Amino acid sequence: MCGILGYYNHNADFSSDSLRQKNVLEKMSQTIKHRGPDEDGMYIGEKCCFSHTRLSIIDLENGQQPMTDKSGNYIIVFNGEIYNLKELKDNLVLCGHSFVTTSDTEVLLHSFMEYGADFISEVNGIFAIGIYDRRHESLYLFRDQMGVKPLYYTYFKDTVNKDTLIFASEMKAIFEFPGVKPVINRESFCEVFGLGPAKTYGKGVFAGINEVLPGQYLCINKYGIHAVTYWRLMSKPHYDSYEETIEKTTFLVTDAIKRQMVSDVPICTFLSGGLDSSLVSSVCASELSKEGKTLDTFSFDFTDNSRYFTPNSFQPSEDRPYVDEMVRYLNSNHRYLECSTKKQAELLLDSVVSRDLPTMADVDSSLLYFCSVVKDYNKVVLTGECADEVFGGYPWFHKVTGKDVFPWVSDLAPRKELLNDEFLSWLRLDEYVSETYDASVREINILPEDDEVEAGRRKISYLNLRWFMQTLLDRMDRTSMFNGLEARVPLADINLVEYVFNVPWSMKAKDGVVKNLLRKAAEGYLPDKVLYRRKSPYPKTYNPEYENLLAEMLKEIINDTSSPIHFCIDKKKVEKFIENPKDYGKPWYGQLMAGPQMMAYLIQVNHWLTVYR
Repeated sequence: MCGILGYYNHNADFSSDSLRQKNVLEKMSQTIKHRGPDEDGMYIGEKCCFSHTRLSIIDLENGQQPMTDKSGNYIIVFNGEIYNLKELKDNLVLCGHSFVTTSDTEVLLHSFMEYGADFISEVNGIFAIGIYDRRHESLYLFRDQMGVKPLYYTYFKDTVNKDTLIFASEMKAIFEFPGVKPVINRESFCEVFGLGPAKTYGKGVFAGINEVLPGQYLCINKYGIHAVTYWRLMSKPHYDSYEETIEKTTFLVTDAIKRQMVSDVPICTFLSGGLDSSLVSSVCASELSKEGKTLDTFSFDFTDNSRYFTPNSFQPSEDRPYVDEMVRYLNSNHRYLECSTKKQAELLLDSVVSRDLPTMADVDSSLLYFCSVVKDYNKVVLTGECADEVFGGYPWFHKVTGKDVFPWVSDLAPRKELLNDEFLSWLRLDEYVSETYDASVREINILPEDDEVEAGRRKISYLNLRWFMQTLLDRMDRTSMFNGLEARVPLADINLVEYVFNVPWSMKAKDGVVKNLLRKAAEGYLPDKVLYRRKSPYPKTYNPEYENLLAEMLKEIINDTSSPIHFCIDKKKVEKFIENPKDYGKPWYGQLMAGPQMMAYLIQVNHWLTVYR
C-alpha cells in the first residue's frame, strides 16, 4: 500500500517552476509519509504533478512510482493491490505488451494504454489510482468498487491558474497545497453530529472537499470534470438452489482469501476467535502449510479486561477462550496483544489525525495501537472485516422495524442532548439526516418478486454496504496505514459481495441461524465451537478507570473557555452527563458506542476543531 497525491491545471506550466513544485509536493507528501515509509518519488509535468510514498509489498526492487511508460506519454500513481493480476497481464501479453517489472502498477498502466479508462471495469482489487495522459492533457482518478482505498479531491481557484484540481489519499495532504485551508460549515457539523462517525459517501465533511465514489472514475481536462460510474451494486434474481449457493459461496470466500495472500513479504492475520477472522486465518494457514510455512496471528484485548467484563446482548462473551481454541487448531505463531486504558485514551487524539475527522472513539484508538505493534512483525495483514455487512450479521438485519432511519442510528436524541439549543436550531439535524437517508434509499432497486420483508432486508443490506461498511473500511485503512501496515479485507471482495447481496434471506439466515450461509461455507475449516459461536464484536474495555480518564479529559476541555467545542455544547448538560453512570447496553452508534464513547467522541470533536483551526 502507498500514499498518492497530485494536482492538475490545464492553464498551468508547472515544469517551468519545477523547484517550487518540488517543495510543494514534498510538503504534501510528508503528511502521508506514514502510508509509504519505504521510499517516495515525484513527477513534475507541464499540466500535472504527482507524488507517491511507497510501502514495498510487490516487486520490492522495481516497483517505484510514479511510473512512466517508454514513450513518456502516460504516468501513473497507484495505492492498493490487484488480485486478478495474472489474468490482466496474460491478456496484455496476447495483445503484444511486454513488461520490465513484476509490479501490478505496470500492468495497470499498460491496461490503460491498451483499453483506455474502461479497463478499470475488469480490475479486481483495492485501489486508488491517478493516471495522467500527457498526449491528451487529461487526468484520470479511479477508486475501487467497494471504496476500500480512500481518494479525496478538491478544486482550488487562484488568480493565476484559475482552477487547480488537487487529489490525495488523505485530506491532510490537500490542506498542504498553497492557499487551501480546512473550512467547515453547517453541513460539516450535521455530518459530525448527525451521522458521525460515519459520513455521507462522496463528501469529505470539510467544505469543498469531495471523495471519488466507490466504483467511480473521474476524467479531468480542459473541458472540465466528468464522472463515470463503472460499477454499482445491482439487485438481480437468484436462481441457485440452497446447496448450489453454499457451494458457490464457499468457492468465492476461499478464492478471495487465497488471491489476497499474494505478497513478496510475509503475511499475517488478525484472529479474534470469531467466525470471520477465524475463517480467514484457517484458509491462510492451510495455504501456507503447503509451502511448509506457519501463519502469524494476532489477537487484541484490553489490560485486565477479564476482571471487569460483563456479558450483554451486544457482547455475549470474551474472545480469549475462542482465540486459544483457534491457535491450537491452526498451530499458528500467535501473539496476544493488550492495550492499557491510558494508551487507549491517549490515542484518541492521534486517531483524529489519522482520519482527519472524529472517529469511532476507542475502537479506532485501540486499533491504532494494535496496528503499531503488528507492523513491527509484519507488513501485510488479512482481516475478517465486513462479513457482517455482507452476510447480515448485525441485530438490525433480524429486527426489521420498517422505520425510515439508519438502523445503526435509530435515535438522534443521545446525539442532541448535549448540544446547546441555539446550535441545534441552526443545524436542523433531523432534517439533514432524513434527507440523507432518503437520498440513499432512492438508489436501491427493489425486484418485482421481493415481498415487503425481503425488500426491507435488501434495503438494510444496501445501506450497510454503502454506509456502515464504508465507516469500518475507513477505520481499517487509516489505523493500519497510519502505521505503515497494509490491511486486506477478503470478505469485501467484489465478486463475493455481488453474489451474496442477491441471495435471499431465507438462505442467508436459514432456520434463523445468524450468518448461516457463511457458517455453512466455513464447515471443514473451523472447529464447531468457533463455527457456531454467537457474534461478539470488536472488544471494548469495561475497566471503570477508562471512563474516569475520559471524564477528566472532558472536564478539562469544558472548563477551558478557549476550547472550540463550546460553540456546540451546553456546558451544564455535559457536566451532568459526566457525573451520571453510563449505559453500556444502549449504543448511540452501531453496537459499541455508548456513554463512555460519547465522552470520547466529544473529546475528539474538540481536538478536530483545534487541530484544523
